[in-house]
Amino acid sequence: MRRTASPFSLILLGLGTFLLVLAPLLVWYVTPRAAVNPIDIDTTAVYTGRGSVFDTDRIATVPNRKITVTQRVRGDVEDSERSGNAVWDVTTTVDTDKSLPAADPHDALDFVPHRWVMDRKTTRPVHCCQEKPYIEGEAYLKFPFDVRKRSYQWWDNTRGSTVTLHYRGTKKIQGYTGYRFTGTVPPTRTGTRLVPGSIVDQPGRPQVLAEEWYANHGVELVVDQRTGRVIYAQTGPRRTLRAPGAKEDAAVLLDSRKIAFTAETQREAVRQAKRDSGRLRLVGETLPVGAAVAGFVLAVAGGVLVARGRHRQDPTDMPDASGTHRPTLTM
Repeated sequence: MRRTASPFSLILLGLGTFLLVLAPLLVWYVTPRAAVNPIDIDTTAVYTGRGSVFDTDRIATVPNRKITVTQRVRGDVEDSERSGNAVWDVTTTVDTDKSLPAADPHDALDFVPHRWVMDRKTTRPVHCCQEKPYIEGEAYLKFPFDVRKRSYQWWDNTRGSTVTLHYRGTKKIQGYTGYRFTGTVPPTRTGTRLVPGSIVDQPGRPQVLAEEWYANHGVELVVDQRTGRVIYAQTGPRRTLRAPGAKEDAAVLLDSRKIAFTAETQREAVRQAKRDSGRLRLVGETLPVGAAVAGFVLAVAGGVLVARGRHRQDPTDMPDASGTHRPTLTM
């Protein structure tokens, strides 16, 4: 009597083998290609806080004013596809209630356009595509994928150089846990500006090439570990003017202890972090583990069924010593 493997057992064995091969492919091939920075980004982050600002009408620093910082990031798809990198155009405006309603962002208290180009996988700066300024460091606007519990070099566009942000544990934002990083910026000279001498305590001079100085009371960022997306940002900028060669500030242009993401910006950042992190978890963990377990079970089941159905001979059909088959007795 002969038995052969059934089609069902072969299907189980083949499907199990396929899933076992698929599991590592999802981890080593699909996931790295899914964890890339987008080229068609279009997001807006709004920060608010209170502090002192320089009123050009009064020619004096006015305290306790509401400050709104708006940062819009838009991807240049054409340049991104041409270069193979992520090319993001960024505009940052600083407003008070007086300038915020203005239709033209150039009328803001401060308006800074720039372009950031990065490697889509590592988030490292790439110097091409009319990048401006020359950005350095490990992160800017977002962290790399798979954030580690260590310090990172964060690009500070106002300072024009990097700032070391130290890992400080975890923090929940809108119920979602992220990695917390903090740092400060000591007073740093960032440039010069031609101003009336009276602003920098030199009333006898009609125009003075004053020194611009910048410091930061404290930077705090909370980051989604898997995607590197910033879900909360807080900054404490201080921008001042000094007379040439002076050791002390003569005029305060902007000073705030805390300007932070609005609740709406936090919710939107968390929503996007959950969505993107969930997708990466699906292809990097859930599907590979599921495929490996299911593949193992199916392959074992199929193998057992194939083994049972392999070619076997009945003992009564075995040849005797002379080489002839013994007849089967019947009644």
